Amino acid sequence: GPVHAEVRIGPRGVAVIEVAARSIGGLCGRALTFGLLGESLESLILRSALGLPGKDLDIAAPATGVMMIPIPRAGTLVAIDGVEDALAVDGVTEFDQTIPNGRPVVPLPEGDRYLGFLFARGATPGNVETALRSAHRRLTISIDTDIDVARLMPRCDPE
Repeated sequence: GPVHAEVRIGPRGVAVIEVAARSIGGLCGRALTFGLLGESLESLILRSALGLPGKDLDIAAPATGVMMIPIPRAGTLVAIDGVEDALAVDGVTEFDQTIPNGRPVVPLPEGDRYLGFLFARGATPGNVETALRSAHRRLTISIDTDIDVARLMPRCDPE
C-alpha cells in the first residue's frame, strides 16, 4: 500500500517529520487531480482497492505542486500578510492558512503543524516550483516572540 513520508533537509542533515501508512493526504492531496473531471487521488485509490475498472488516469494538469508553509520561529502568530500578492503570482491557484492568528506556533521538528499551504499549477514542474517560491517570498509572516517559548515546546523527560 501507500507510504507517506515527510522530511526536512537543513544545515544539520535530514530530519524525519512523519512516516505513515497512507497516501498523500490532508490539504496536500488537493494538488493531485486526474482525468477530464479532476478525479481525486483518494477516489482512484478506493477504485483500485475495490477492484473497480479505472478511468483515464492522465493527470489533469501537466504539473502541480503544494508548498507547506513552515513556521520560521516559535511564538504567537500575529498575521500572514501579502496573500493577495502571493495569489497574483502566475500559476498560484490557492492559499490556505491553517493556524488562526493569535495562536501559538512552534517550528518543526518540535512543532507538528504548518502555517498553511500554497498551491500552484503550471506547464512544467520548474514553473510550479518557481511560482510557489515566488509566492512564498511575497508573504510576510508576523510572529510575536515575547512569550514563554519553553511552554510551547514538547517535554522529553527521560523518567
